[in-house]
Amino acid sequence: MRVPISWLKDYVDIPCSVEALAEKLTFAGLEVEKIEYIGLPGGELVWDKDKIFTGQLLKVERHPNADKLLLATVAYGSHADGSPREITVVTGAPNIKPGDSGQKVVLALSGAKLYDGHKEGKVLMTLKPAVLRGIKNDSMVCSEKELGLSEEHDGIIILPDDAPVGVPLQDYLGDAVLEIAILPNTARCASIIGVAREVAALTGQKVRYPDLTYSEGDTPVEQLANIKINDAKLNPRFTAGVIQGIQLGQSPYWMQRRLNLMGQRPISNVVDISNYVMFEWGQPTHTFDFDLIQKDGKAFVQTRLAHDGEKLTTLDGRQRDLLPTDIVVADHHKAIGLAAVMGGANTEVNDNTQNVLLEVAAWHQTSVRKTARHHDLHSEASYRFARGVHPEVPMSALKRGLQLLKHCCGGTIAQGVIDVYPNPRVEPLISFNPAECERILGVEIPNADIVRILHSLEFSIESPAEATTLLVRPPAHRLDIETASDLIEEVGRIYGYQRVPSSILSDEVPPAQPNPQVVFEDRVKDLLVGAGLSEMVAYRFTTPQQEARIYAPGTAPDDKPYVSIINPIAPDRNVMRHTLVTGALETLSANLRHHSHVALFEVGAVYLPSEDSNGVLPEEQPRLTIAMSGGREARSWRGSDVAAMGFYELKGVIEALLDGLYVLDSASFEPTSHPSYYPGRTAAIVLKKPRGEAKHIGQFGELHPLVAAEWGLDKQPVLLADLDLQALREFAAPRATAHDVPTFPASYEDLAVVVNEEVTAAQVELVIRRAGGNLLREVSLFDVYRGAQLGANKKSLAYALTYQAEDRTLTNADLEKPRNKIIRAIEGQLGGAIRA
Repeated sequence: MRVPISWLKDYVDIPCSVEALAEKLTFAGLEVEKIEYIGLPGGELVWDKDKIFTGQLLKVERHPNADKLLLATVAYGSHADGSPREITVVTGAPNIKPGDSGQKVVLALSGAKLYDGHKEGKVLMTLKPAVLRGIKNDSMVCSEKELGLSEEHDGIIILPDDAPVGVPLQDYLGDAVLEIAILPNTARCASIIGVAREVAALTGQKVRYPDLTYSEGDTPVEQLANIKINDAKLNPRFTAGVIQGIQLGQSPYWMQRRLNLMGQRPISNVVDISNYVMFEWGQPTHTFDFDLIQKDGKAFVQTRLAHDGEKLTTLDGRQRDLLPTDIVVADHHKAIGLAAVMGGANTEVNDNTQNVLLEVAAWHQTSVRKTARHHDLHSEASYRFARGVHPEVPMSALKRGLQLLKHCCGGTIAQGVIDVYPNPRVEPLISFNPAECERILGVEIPNADIVRILHSLEFSIESPAEATTLLVRPPAHRLDIETASDLIEEVGRIYGYQRVPSSILSDEVPPAQPNPQVVFEDRVKDLLVGAGLSEMVAYRFTTPQQEARIYAPGTAPDDKPYVSIINPIAPDRNVMRHTLVTGALETLSANLRHHSHVALFEVGAVYLPSEDSNGVLPEEQPRLTIAMSGGREARSWRGSDVAAMGFYELKGVIEALLDGLYVLDSASFEPTSHPSYYPGRTAAIVLKKPRGEAKHIGQFGELHPLVAAEWGLDKQPVLLADLDLQALREFAAPRATAHDVPTFPASYEDLAVVVNEEVTAAQVELVIRRAGGNLLREVSLFDVYRGAQLGANKKSLAYALTYQAEDRTLTNADLEKPRNKIIRAIEGQLGGAIRA
């Protein structure tokens, strides 16, 4: 949440710097994630005190040489000798006209740094002298965009009538905005007043609450409206007021300014007031066009659950199919609002609105959260109601809203307010022993300090001062205080967790027991990082439709049932994933927009329904996915290989992984097919233990072109691998097997074999190794040749063979026997021949 310091100061004095305040709030549980400086030192744009001032228009005339330009003469204070400071600037602002005078504006002189109002985003510029249609101009009157206040550039800023003239703008509008992380347990602070209460407690100040008084008319509100609550559990309290004879228009500049600082775009005075009160009190409100809900001069409003099949068009123009669990605001016949989430278009305030009914209510937070999630309507209002708004707050917010409506829109407020509150909340009376603070917090805090802290947070103590056990009642804006432990937490955070002395465990820490699965996964990660890849972590949540995109059109997608999520974080994250490939392609696609070389991997689980019919938790299977695309090397000033990576780059990564796990010698790569991969460019990884069965642990290859096109990855090859990590772990060795350094030299010879095209190099190598016996140490393919002289459907594979014995130097006679066995095996088992 954004908290402008200027607004915060309306309710509490701040006796320290903004930076010190941010530190205090963070230590107290309100983490300040960022401080944004508006025009002040520390920000990107600092309003120079010598060049940017508040000014006043003395006169506005037409430019003699341009129909759309004006000459504005601006006063901006006095010189040291008392003479007035005036300057004439050229402007094209559409919100001033010839003959205007008296308006307060912002003047920037030559040399001032501003944002360029004619460029997208925030582009800094320095104001320089120029000649505009024959008239020299070196200054300007500024828009909000040029000052970084908003994106508004349709006209210049018109300051309030009471704005001083000749004051540096930094002193008048300079501000700092705290961005505070509001966690579920600090939802009470989702307002300026909520943060002011925290600041007061932390700095020893008092909170100044807004004045809520206003004048009323003679007509009792009960003659104009009737409210009915059908279920007090879902709607604990409903308050309302009526104001008649309002005028719609723009809200005052001070209100627009504050809403802009909150990140809320001003719209109109009625809408802006509703938002303003919500940010001020943390209590959302809603304004109905009274004439659209009244009958014979009286409005009837009720709250109830939606009927079966009921529909409502909300303010965003979308028709909603309501659930029977949705709370709605309704009249006699129809829903007019989705309670706590969004109003209905059928009662929306419009340009013809003259009379309004202001509703401020409390709602059941769980019901609001479910409704907002189902309809995908996550508004500022539902954000607050879903985290809990105390039912005592609506009355203050209602009075504040009526007061501001009268001030900004005119009109007459009906006498009194309607307050339907069937079961008023009684705050719990908590028995609290201050001695427990020392036991829980580990620091002794004097009783007087504990009492002071509780009073500063507006808790009341209803026991005698000398009592050893305090009876404490929380204030009527706290829903989170129920037990003595909650009070200890409040005392601790205001006292300061940083003041609690650190202590060291007096006992011996038991030795950590390694988790074999985690240790193995870390080995895999280290090897892949060493091979030049980067680790990624994708969402475990997805949709069946998203996962179906990894299969080529016309092929059957995964038909296994999914583990569904009851309360998904988003509509496109409603099931647990069956594969890591989807997340890898999402991440690869995003990264290739910014990088020419991307090589990623993820180690994680996929989730399948348990095969045990009584199983509650899903079966989690560890997997490894690798995704690569782009040039072989990242671009560098030293030069780089920018040719696109292909199948063998990925095969090299797989081999490096298997070698690092000491299983490369037992691995083989076999042709295979898969609906996600390019036919003919896909290999299965098969591992085999001595005297054991071979096991398929995954596949790798080039992504199918149609799948690549579906993901927008069709500009260059995309390489993909998907491995069963559990199966790989079963084969991996914890350490390498070491051998003595050979005493006797090796002998080398080359062998060229002619075989049919369908015979693979792996088959040939396997035959050579088996026939070569113990003397054959290494077999390496170094050449593949195809030519007319070999004949149709023939190829030549050339291998480098290494022979070595541990007890002697081999002679030609020693090599002749294994050589002949290899030749006979190739001829007999493969139908091949030795190439001369």
